[in-house]
Amino acid sequence: MERILIIEDEKLASDKLSMLVQKIRPAAQIVNVLTTVEDSLKWLSVNEADLIFMDINLSDDISFKIFERFDVETPIIFTTAYDQYAIKAFEQNSLDYILKPVSEEDLTKSFAKYDKFHLSAKISDKLKQLIDTYSPANTYKSRVLITYGGKSRSIDMNMVAYAYAFEKGTYITINDGSNFLADDTLDDLERSTDPSKFYRLSRKFLVNISAIREIHRYSNRRLKVDLYPVPKFEALVPTEKITHFKNWLNQ
Repeated sequence: MERILIIEDEKLASDKLSMLVQKIRPAAQIVNVLTTVEDSLKWLSVNEADLIFMDINLSDDISFKIFERFDVETPIIFTTAYDQYAIKAFEQNSLDYILKPVSEEDLTKSFAKYDKFHLSAKISDKLKQLIDTYSPANTYKSRVLITYGGKSRSIDMNMVAYAYAFEKGTYITINDGSNFLADDTLDDLERSTDPSKFYRLSRKFLVNISAIREIHRYSNRRLKVDLYPVPKFEALVPTEKITHFKNWLNQ
């Protein structure tokens, strides 16, 4: 059963959207309807949905402010009366951008994109597991180039506690807590590091198993990973990765 969150400050619009969702996906559960950035941040910090419908102009601010303060892993379908935000919307985890008034046809097409995304994610995870299983160990990166103070140097991957994405850069934290800008992207690092030592927790974090101290429930549908050195952002494991992550820890 799909858990759907609606973030919309116009009651008529949210009522119509809820009605259309229930018509097209009768098995889906609308878990909440939120109207502000602040309420959305509070809800997302302790709950999780499978899909979010999000208006852009909310009663207290524009919804993009949510992404500045919280790493949203959930796929999003934006619904708005304005088309000028389309490019910025697709910089987020956006599947579609629907102009109001939302029609049944629009929504049906958006759900088709969601289904395709969901299937692709499952296939991608399966392929990654196969690649991790059969990739020869001598192809993994042993060193990484970092930049600091206008200079660069190469460090051993064993010194890397974790790598994380922030704004448009990728940063590396080493075992003593120092942070450096990396030349590689997080995707590049994930593909080139030893999967028995490094794990991609989320879009934001790639962690070395040696940096993991504890894991515990963060919400009904996510895990929180305590790392050392302590990161600037919470390291969370989304629902769909929990089983694979635990299997990786137990290998």
